[in-house]
Amino acid sequence: MKDLTFSQAYNTNFISLWSSTIPGIRAPLIAAVNGYALGGGCELALMADIIYCSSTATFGQPEIKLGVIPGAGGSQRLTQAIGKSRAMELILTGRNFTGAEAGQWGLAAQVFESGTACLEGAVETASKIAGMSHIAVKAAKEVINKSQDLPLREGLEYERKMFHSLFGTKDQKIGMSAFLDKSTPEWSHE
Repeated sequence: MKDLTFSQAYNTNFISLWSSTIPGIRAPLIAAVNGYALGGGCELALMADIIYCSSTATFGQPEIKLGVIPGAGGSQRLTQAIGKSRAMELILTGRNFTGAEAGQWGLAAQVFESGTACLEGAVETASKIAGMSHIAVKAAKEVINKSQDLPLREGLEYERKMFHSLFGTKDQKIGMSAFLDKSTPEWSHE
C-alpha cells in the first residue's frame, strides 16, 4: 500500500470489497479475537455480527500514525459501537485498547480469560445459532442490522413486517407447535 497513489486507490475502489462483501453475508458472523486486531484486523472484527475476545486482546485503529485514516469502515462502525467521543480519541491518537475495554464499552459481547476459552465460546454460540431456524436467524440478523440504518419508527415497522412474514414459513408452524407440545422443534429451514 505504501506506493499506492490516489488515482490508483480511487480508480480501483481499493478495499471496497471488504466493506461491501463481508457485511452482506446473510449467515451470522462471529469474530473470536485473541491477540492483535489493529487497522484492517479491527475493521474486519467490527464487520462481524458478534465479537468475542480474550481480555488480553488488543484492538485499535492506528492508521493516523501512518498518515491515513481507517479505510474499510473503522471510523463508522467503531463510532456506532462505542460512541463519538471515545472513537474520536482512539482514532485521532491511534491508541490501542484492550479486550477488557472492548467488553466494558459494549464492543465485545463477551470477554474471556484466555484465547482458548474465547474460541470455545464462539464455537458454542455458533452451534446454538446453527440449531435455530435458519430463516428466522437470517430475518433476525436483517432486522437488527436495519436498526443501524433506520430511525426507530421505521425500524419498528420493518421489524413488524418481517415478524408477520415469518408466519408464512414452515418453521413458524414447526416452532410454535413444538412449543405447545413441549418438544424440540425439527426445523425444515423453510
